[in-house]
Amino acid sequence: MKLLAESTCKTIINASFESIDLTEWLFTLKDSEYQICSKDHIAAGNSINENGKRMSINVEQIAGNLLIQHYVEDVSQKDHCRVQSISDSIAAAGKTKLHIVWELKIEKKDSSSCELSNHVIVNATDDFLNLLNHLNIKNLDSISNEKLPNLIQHNEEETPLFAKDIERKALKGIWS
Repeated sequence: MKLLAESTCKTIINASFESIDLTEWLFTLKDSEYQICSKDHIAAGNSINENGKRMSINVEQIAGNLLIQHYVEDVSQKDHCRVQSISDSIAAAGKTKLHIVWELKIEKKDSSSCELSNHVIVNATDDFLNLLNHLNIKNLDSISNEKLPNLIQHNEEETPLFAKDIERKALKGIWS
């Protein structure tokens, strides 16, 4: 797979490291909670795939590109959650697939705070490369240069709002 865009955004959560469970947060995130974390978020839900792995299914529209993400759990720890998706991508240029990795980590700062890292990687799939070829687009760098600012802007919007939701739940003792 070829990298199209990658972004990491960090922010502080004012709750103890021990009170947070990122994996449980992700797989219990309600639709309304997801929607308030970005103007681009349309819907979210949870499921289990045919292999018994938990899934987070998210729908968002970024820069006119409708994404339906089928995130499957990959790393499931309290302080580290990584999910991967072969996501449907629907835009004016056509319908295709993207490989997206979403990784959340927390690092303890002191007894009452930690830092959340929200890392997103967007990779081209063969389906995406075939669409570009069909459209006679040969320069993958131009596509990457277009996607990167949109990803960064989106990540910078949602990360502090994700942190606030995690903080609220941690302070309520949701995962205790």
